[in-house]
Amino acid sequence: MIKPVILIVDDDISNIEIMGAVLEDDYEICFARSGEEALASVQSSVPDLILLDIVLPGMDGYALCRQLKLDPAFSGVPVIFTTGLNETDDEVRGFAAGAVDYVTKPIQPVALRSRVGNHIELKRMRDQFADLAMTDPLTGLGNRRMLEKLLQSEVRRLSRLGDWLSFVMVDVDCFKQFNDTYGHPKGDQCLQMVAAALDGVMRRSQDACLRYGGEEFACILPETDQAGALHVAEKMRRRIEDLAIPNLVGGDYLLDKVKDQPDRTQHPDR
Repeated sequence: MIKPVILIVDDDISNIEIMGAVLEDDYEICFARSGEEALASVQSSVPDLILLDIVLPGMDGYALCRQLKLDPAFSGVPVIFTTGLNETDDEVRGFAAGAVDYVTKPIQPVALRSRVGNHIELKRMRDQFADLAMTDPLTGLGNRRMLEKLLQSEVRRLSRLGDWLSFVMVDVDCFKQFNDTYGHPKGDQCLQMVAAALDGVMRRSQDACLRYGGEEFACILPETDQAGALHVAEKMRRRIEDLAIPNLVGGDYLLDKVKDQPDRTQHPDR
């Protein structure tokens, strides 16, 4: 079973060691010793929960928490402040910045384990509901809401790295006539078969096939140039052809190869 990941942000290594020792049996622990280091860490790998000290060199905990909550990629990560500051005003500032809880130092192991466990469980339940809201119930693929979320994430990645991103749209020809002829149950079965075939082409963990709507599907291919996208599209076409779904209403025409046609918006003179 994969352990939830806890990011401990504290400039005092002894505090990191104490909290790590309390939590390491149940969680994977990583740490950062400044706000800037923490930002770099979450951009590389998003944790399940952050234990955040308020007093840090450079960017303090309040500023870091506010910045994390402004980014949709990290806004759902619960932040628990861990600090020696115990005035009511300090707690109010922490909650206003977006923290979900507050643990004072010196750390009490039982209290720390309890609060971390509660918020990890709440996050697990939220993630479960979010997955249901972003999953197409017919095909099991991500839905259009998930597509928008993934594209936003990829655009942010592109702005940082300047890498390739390919986007492939797939449309099932003559599906309305197929549905009208064979009935909705057969139409649903057809879409399920197509979805499974398309998803089976997605070999890398970062690739994604989603249901755009109706008989349309979308595939996101990070770090893939035009030639790579055409190769994947051709593999998808062959997978669908191999299904040999009988259809008496679509005519005899079958596209035997994915064609690379110029983009008229980029090359209007061609």
